[in-house]
Amino acid sequence: MNDGMPDLRAAEARSNPLPRTLTRRVEVGGVPIGAGAPVAVQSMTNTRTTDVAATLGQIGRLADVGCEIVRVTVPTREALSAFGSIVSSSPLPVVADIHFDHELACGAIAAGAAAVRINPGNIGSFERVDAVIDAAGSAGVPIRIGVNAGSLDKGVDAREDLSHPEKLALSAVSFVRHFEERGFSDIVLSAKAHDVPTTLETNRLLSRELPTIPLHLGVTEAGTLRQGTVKSACGLGILLAEGIGDTIRVSLTADPAEEPVVAWELLSALGMRRRTPEIVSCPTCGRTEVDLVSIADEVTRRMATLDKPITVAVMGCVVNGPGEARGADIGVACGRGQGLIFKGGETVRKVAEADIIDALFEEIARLD
Repeated sequence: MNDGMPDLRAAEARSNPLPRTLTRRVEVGGVPIGAGAPVAVQSMTNTRTTDVAATLGQIGRLADVGCEIVRVTVPTREALSAFGSIVSSSPLPVVADIHFDHELACGAIAAGAAAVRINPGNIGSFERVDAVIDAAGSAGVPIRIGVNAGSLDKGVDAREDLSHPEKLALSAVSFVRHFEERGFSDIVLSAKAHDVPTTLETNRLLSRELPTIPLHLGVTEAGTLRQGTVKSACGLGILLAEGIGDTIRVSLTADPAEEPVVAWELLSALGMRRRTPEIVSCPTCGRTEVDLVSIADEVTRRMATLDKPITVAVMGCVVNGPGEARGADIGVACGRGQGLIFKGGETVRKVAEADIIDALFEEIARLD
């Protein structure tokens, strides 16, 4: 290995910082976004906002699974009345999600929203947008400018000389420029589509055109649990690996509590953030002589209660044992009717198949 290579790589990194380190810092209820802060995990409630108890209950469950910022829709005056009660009792910073009515956005700011999300393209006029900007500026509240493929400015959408990503990016850039011209820079920006290629190209364009603006990533309308997870992992994972994106929401047609779980798995897989244990398990083959699928499922279920960011290996045979899983903190390599518990690649116990799971968790409990 070239001894000079590490220094060259370090020099290259210093001269070519990741886009994520170039963005401005925005605080959403105490959660930092941008300027190299850890990528924040968001979700959104799907309860009726007017049902304060149900909404707060869902926010509590989201907090339990790692959500750091929650968005709540405010579609009516009645919802606005309930919004203040939700904000005052929420364990998470609450972002007001507003469409069409600028007065609701101003009301949500007055009610204590940690931020507001608006699409300037559907607020009605720039005079109304400016009213929201002024209210947010006076209160010190950030605004997320959210542009969606389904609600583009009509003038931009009609242009045949632009690709779909270019239309999204142009709309987003024009809104940001307007906000900045009014002296408002406490901005987070999102431009979302339901397909991965558009998501990738749009956010790459925005990162190049607006390198200081923190980006909120998401594949909107991504689908149900399996499809939405795959599409989000592709779109968000690629962008995050490129240094693009400061906060994420995994959008799923599912229980909202599934969204932060997938988001954390994604961040963990990229080596960016770890919150809970990770399982390393082999796919099984003809050498496997135990019911490895059941063992791995039960280990995964029990690990859900752990708050240790450790790696646990569950391997089906000695071929995929301590050697291939040497990077795991702890694991088991299974043989005929038995398992070898190992730590750091070294065997510490041999146990019968029926005792594998209990023995494994006994050893996990002994980890520092």
